[in-house]
Amino acid sequence: MKKILAFAGSNSSTSINQQLLNNITERLAGHEVQHLKLTDYPLPIYSVDKEKVEGFPMHLKILLDKISVSDALVIAVNEHNGAPSAFFKNTIDWLSRLDRNFLSEKEILLISTSPGARGAKSSLDYTQNIFGRFGGKVLESFSFPSFNDNFQDGKVINEVLDMGIEDVVTTFAHQIEA
Repeated sequence: MKKILAFAGSNSSTSINQQLLNNITERLAGHEVQHLKLTDYPLPIYSVDKEKVEGFPMHLKILLDKISVSDALVIAVNEHNGAPSAFFKNTIDWLSRLDRNFLSEKEILLISTSPGARGAKSSLDYTQNIFGRFGGKVLESFSFPSFNDNFQDGKVINEVLDMGIEDVVTTFAHQIEA
């Protein structure tokens, strides 16, 4: 059994990425999944000056510790204007300053969704690219398109997308067990 930490990069209380994340983590039977809300770890906007004067925020150290003790991560990235939200990017900026390899040896399932047909694919691609710089290994990724048309009451209602997610989750689970 692996310890999996799951969180969404959104600070919205009604995040569709959080809803998709919940659906996906329910499929990870046989693993210990801990859900985390990044909004419980508030961080100021990153600034070198702020870092020099105030050091690293305590919430940041707690967040890094939770990442460090996990075996794998499931992360849902949101998209604002074709990129990860400033909220999520700020969290990554702080984490990488505290420990450049904050994702060292972490196996990652990366997902994204949006109301649009691309399913936050630009944000997913950006995040997948930068996670390698911090030591992370994205084993699987999935972009879920047109959330409002394909997801309802906590369930994927598009059969083809549901099969795709099931395949990605099953493959990820087998890879982290190896």
